[in-house]
Amino acid sequence: MKLWGGRFQKSTNQLVEDFHSSISFDGRLYRQDILGSIAHARMLGEEGIITIEEAAQLIIGLEGILKDIETEKIEFSMEAEDIHMNIETLLIERIGQTGKKLHTGRSRNDQVALDTRIFVKEEIQKTQLLLKDLIKTLVDIAEENAETIMPGYTHLQIAQPITLGHHLLAYVEMFKRDYGRLADCYKRTDIMPLGAGALAGTSYPLNRQRVADELGFGGVSKNSMDSVSDRDYMIEFLAAASLVMMHLSRFCEEIILWANQEFAFIELDDSYSTGSSIMPQKKNPDVAELMRGKTGRVYGDLMALLTVMKGLPLTYNKDMQEDKEALFDGVDTVQKCLLVFTPMLATITFKKDKMRLSAQKGFSNATDLADYLVRQGMSFRDAHHVVGKLVSYCISCSKLLEELSIEEMRTAYEDGELQIQEYINEDVYDSLKLETVVARRSTIGGTAPNRVKEEVKQSRNWLK
Repeated sequence: MKLWGGRFQKSTNQLVEDFHSSISFDGRLYRQDILGSIAHARMLGEEGIITIEEAAQLIIGLEGILKDIETEKIEFSMEAEDIHMNIETLLIERIGQTGKKLHTGRSRNDQVALDTRIFVKEEIQKTQLLLKDLIKTLVDIAEENAETIMPGYTHLQIAQPITLGHHLLAYVEMFKRDYGRLADCYKRTDIMPLGAGALAGTSYPLNRQRVADELGFGGVSKNSMDSVSDRDYMIEFLAAASLVMMHLSRFCEEIILWANQEFAFIELDDSYSTGSSIMPQKKNPDVAELMRGKTGRVYGDLMALLTVMKGLPLTYNKDMQEDKEALFDGVDTVQKCLLVFTPMLATITFKKDKMRLSAQKGFSNATDLADYLVRQGMSFRDAHHVVGKLVSYCISCSKLLEELSIEEMRTAYEDGELQIQEYINEDVYDSLKLETVVARRSTIGGTAPNRVKEEVKQSRNWLK
């Protein structure tokens, strides 16, 4: 018989039983559910709502059930619908009538809100630890490559030379923001809802703060209706997870490009690559590609939950049973991706010579030639035009800017209104060296090696 079945004359149709049940997925909340029930039972006894002896009996029974679940001695029942009713049914079977007193002063509505808040808090902390591992790996590689020159891109066209360390530190900033967003989400999740009842609170003199303290919550919810109908904390976690996945996906896209023979900037470790069933020469960046694809999956989890919640009147509606599968999938996906991405990144071999050669061939020092002319007294707009013409000349004769002679630089540009001879001297070649180009960009946030080393130091302090 259903624990809620007193009002009904017929048993539930089997099709509805299967459709209605959530134990197949919410069973993973067993530990959170039992911890919440133990705290609730202890409080009921302390407040005299049940006897101290009954509370002790409930707690011993719940602890036994927890141990048996973790040693795989219990199989959940579909007929009991969800994790809450499964635990309560098992408890009544084991300790008898006293087990029926556990649900005093609470509803499954505030119970599931409690369980999922505990779960989200725990998973936020796990995700943050994975992010810190990734950030540390990035900082280590950035420090090793503070002076490694590579091309920087806009529109996926070579733009200016940068250091690999600087490029990697860009992702450090992204993942640090992700860490901060999760910390903010934790603050809003850290609110204890138990005691809200079904929606209106309860007539029993519950000590809600006592339960919050035992379960490690920072506060107690202020409105019983909001307590049972709020899923913002899940949505906020999935939003933060979606941004983590977006950053991972962007990084994966670059890894995929860099591993391509046309770039050949990196060599992926064999243990994080796969081959082709037909083409024996292939080494595919499948891990990065799959991670890029899984980003859409987490976006889907976020959109699914937003859509579930968008039209619901207060308070609890059965639609909200759909929250957990999206949450669980988002949690599992982002954590698995972080768990795989970090060692994949740590085992990459960076081809420094190829990176430098690519930066050199792409006229990435053209802006610095224009800046050189500005320092000699030319307006930037004129300098921009002159260098553009010199690049065009270089392309026509298959030369680099630094391969032009002084005479070529002075005569390749023809314009009666602008005589450039007086602006170009022998020291121009120093300005065109890639090492000089990156070293000049030493303002805060710049790519200069000294600035990269300073940012590495600051990131290590952040990690502490």
